[in-house]
Amino acid sequence: MPRSSVNDLIAFLAVAREQSFTKAAAKLGVSQSALSHTIRGLEERLGLRLLTRTTRSVSPTEAGERLLVSIGPRFDEIESELAALSAFREKPAGTIRINAGEHAANSVLWPALERLLPEYPDVKVEIVVDYGLTDIVAERYDAGVRLGEQVAKDMIAVRIGPDMRMAVVGAPAYLERRPKPLTPQDLTDHNCINLRLPTYGGVYVWEFEKDGRELNVRVEGQLVFNNIALRLNAVLAGMGIAYLPEDVVQAHLADGRLVRVLEDWCPPFPGYHLYYPSRRHASPAFALIVNALRYRG
Repeated sequence: MPRSSVNDLIAFLAVAREQSFTKAAAKLGVSQSALSHTIRGLEERLGLRLLTRTTRSVSPTEAGERLLVSIGPRFDEIESELAALSAFREKPAGTIRINAGEHAANSVLWPALERLLPEYPDVKVEIVVDYGLTDIVAERYDAGVRLGEQVAKDMIAVRIGPDMRMAVVGAPAYLERRPKPLTPQDLTDHNCINLRLPTYGGVYVWEFEKDGRELNVRVEGQLVFNNIALRLNAVLAGMGIAYLPEDVVQAHLADGRLVRVLEDWCPPFPGYHLYYPSRRHASPAFALIVNALRYRG
């Protein structure tokens, strides 16, 4: 069927249902004269009068009523199915892959996803924990998470967490055996629990700052781990001093299981950002995840 015939039938349905050229024209967004011309053309092609026109009303003829009854429901069904397809297209669905460090995954990503995902069963999220500065484009990730100061300039960055602070902590039993460090340099005399990061090519150097002065200290100790959980277990067991995110040790500081030192050397710094390459058409699922993670503090 030619497209013009379909449009003519849609015009006929509008007039027959509204029983008014004026109302039908307004509904279709065309002029009354154009609509009248369309109906006359349809009637001429069919060789039948479909509408009875008077100065006061418009009503279907017997042939028009039959056409209305037969094709009206079919066009309604088509509109309904098209609407259903549209809703399906706009419904968030698909898999989103995110590369992040352990702390970001636990402290920022997981709390947001735990609230969001039950409402969107067709959205799947894959989080790969990685301490390396992974090329998310080459590795086919949708996004990555880094501290604000580490995000490349050519990436779109969305802040997803508050400013952070690090904390230097030790168990009371450990600090009873050794003098508390008063400066970062004093840490060289302590058994420190180290972190190995691939991005640093070895053991992480502890970073400090006070009154605009930056100071990096390479510490030594019996233990080296590459995750937070084991470092926390070791420091709670009195095995040495650890350098951990403040939120990880907050509860243990409050209940006295850990003691904080060098607090004045650990200022806040920009927190986590979700970053991703510029894209013209983000999927509904990706847009949903970005909005859920966006920091609004």
